[in-house]
Amino acid sequence: MRASLIQIAVDEGESVESRRERVASLVRDQAGVADLVVLPELWTTGAFAYEEFAAEAEPLDGPTHEAMAKAASDAGVWLHAGSIPERDPDGPLYNTSLVFSPSGERAAAYRKIHRFGFDKGEAVLMGAGRDLVTVRLPETTLGVATCYDLRFPELFRGLVDAGAETLVVSAGWPERRRAHWTLLAQARAVENQAFVLACGTAGTHAGVPQAGHSIVVDPWGEVLAEAGPGEEILTVEFDPAKVARTREQFPALKDRVLGLEPPRR
Repeated sequence: MRASLIQIAVDEGESVESRRERVASLVRDQAGVADLVVLPELWTTGAFAYEEFAAEAEPLDGPTHEAMAKAASDAGVWLHAGSIPERDPDGPLYNTSLVFSPSGERAAAYRKIHRFGFDKGEAVLMGAGRDLVTVRLPETTLGVATCYDLRFPELFRGLVDAGAETLVVSAGWPERRRAHWTLLAQARAVENQAFVLACGTAGTHAGVPQAGHSIVVDPWGEVLAEAGPGEEILTVEFDPAKVARTREQFPALKDRVLGLEPPRR
């Protein structure tokens, strides 16, 4: 299976409409190159451009949904279209990831569960998702997570329990914590014996330099490919069957004790 992680920069001088067209073109360019294409978190606005969230928020089936569905169909790829600021007509904003099939049908939508910012930014401007999301592809089952989620191993364990074999993380990760990005991506791969495909952004968002360094890690924690700091398309071929082989050869997941039953009183 081949995956392309499109690590773009969010240029503050570029309109959302122009960026949407540029990204759609990059996705279409992956026709015949990749089976799965992954975009970063909040690439329409920038993950740290908090003041833009409300102004640029759109309904789930809004213009980004329409453009990415068509791009996936045109390229004939599975597309994790990163995330958008979603405006729920009956509720708050959400940081929502969209996944499309090669026919352009929406296969899943995931509202980010762990919101970054502590007592400001995303943490107060957006609502928290509640549901884990997996997507069944012919070759593997994806588990969907977003940026700050990477710090919470219980979310990924839940995805594995739901059948995930390939964990896809869309992010706008800051450069000052890049070491954590790499470390946590490898940790999530090793502890869950799964592939991790983590796609971040380049450039600067609202004055916050981005880490870039999108990364693909195998179930043993080996880094199969890693991008640099700038705009880049990281393409890697991997064998989804390696997950089952790893779990059979080293059946650590079968030795789990905690978290399987309610604690005794």
